[in-house]
Amino acid sequence: MARSRTFIRNTLHAYGWSGSDDEQVILTSDDVLLVAVELVTNACLHAGGPVELRVVRTTDLIRIEVDDRSEEPPLARAPHSGTRPGGHGLHIIRRLTLDWGVVVHKGDGKTVWVDMPVPEAVR
Repeated sequence: MARSRTFIRNTLHAYGWSGSDDEQVILTSDDVLLVAVELVTNACLHAGGPVELRVVRTTDLIRIEVDDRSEEPPLARAPHSGTRPGGHGLHIIRRLTLDWGVVVHKGDGKTVWVDMPVPEAVR
């Protein structure tokens, strides 16, 4: 998990988001980090572990992709259901992203992706 956080922070720095005093850039950076960590955590807990974490930026969007070893699509569950902790990951992803989805690679796992907005100040 720490490597994923470091990778996302370094990527945002390379995109010029670090050190900004623009409130929207700061808030979006925090959201991007949270969503990326949720994707990686879900891959660790439910899909045999992450294989690759990618970030792609266009003028208007930042896409985060996590490849994992399972072909099963992620399923939302009720937070704090039963005695198991968690259950917040997909709810967070739905709330903070513009769009998200899954691409199954027959016989080779899947990619879970999310799109998030790029703040006006760093376009």
